[in-house]
Amino acid sequence: MIVLVAAGIGCVGAVVSLVAAFVLVNQVRRLERGVEALRHEAVPLVEEAHAAAGHAATEIARVDAVLADTEAVTAAVDHAARVARRAFANPVVKVLAWRAGAVGGLRRLGAPEERPRHLAARGRHRESGVAGVDVATPTPPLPVSRRTAAGRRR
Repeated sequence: MIVLVAAGIGCVGAVVSLVAAFVLVNQVRRLERGVEALRHEAVPLVEEAHAAAGHAATEIARVDAVLADTEAVTAAVDHAARVARRAFANPVVKVLAWRAGAVGGLRRLGAPEERPRHLAARGRHRESGVAGVDVATPTPPLPVSRRTAAGRRR
């Protein structure tokens, strides 16, 4: 009887092992089909990504060449600006100063003997040592932003 129980337990174990093997084989086949489907979808995507990476590398090389050309042009323009500034700065300043002086002189020659407004303030001449002598002391005009409507300082 013990042999019969042992044989029955052995048969049940063999059936359970066969069912487990059958289930595992089915799962492995499903997994193979999934991997194959994934391979069919992934291979074209990987090839497309590879082509896009090659195209991006080409575009980066073009942008790098454009940047190098831009830097060369910028350096040339900076150099030309420095040369032009050195060449024209001193003569232009002299011409503008001469023009300002000529205009001021012509204005004084053609204007009647009036005192300019900024010389209207009276003060004492301290450097001459003569006390009580009134002379005009130049007073610069106020900036426009510091004047009020009545012409007084704020």
